[in-house]
Amino acid sequence: MTAPARTLYTPEILGAATMLAGFAWDESLPLRGEARSRRCGSTLALGLAVDEGGRISGLGLRTHACAIGQAAAYAFASAAMGQDANGIAAARAALADWLAGECAMPAWPGIALVEPALGYPARHDAIMLAWDAALEALG
Repeated sequence: MTAPARTLYTPEILGAATMLAGFAWDESLPLRGEARSRRCGSTLALGLAVDEGGRISGLGLRTHACAIGQAAAYAFASAAMGQDANGIAAARAALADWLAGECAMPAWPGIALVEPALGYPARHDAIMLAWDAALEALG
């Protein structure tokens, strides 16, 4: 393993990737979204339920992504409950700006997990997968 790979795949990232099991795919969730990274081919399918106010009340994921994409999906899923489409869209915009080096780290809980990937632009699309799929589902 090369030094950059050891730096990128931290124990925290690998641990978060394994925690996705807590957000298993659920066929009964009525809203669906999918996203695919053009750079690496990672994919993520997301099922959601929302309450009467349009806030996320249920969530399930199916990922075929690198550990960075999985860790980002875990950060998303861990803080998505109670969010609405506007909150997800604002967080996605802030995340994109951060990855582009245009602003500070977004306030999304747990997003610091993927900070080691800032210097790896090929991983940025994988980081965005959960937010993109959620916006599709909520659209």
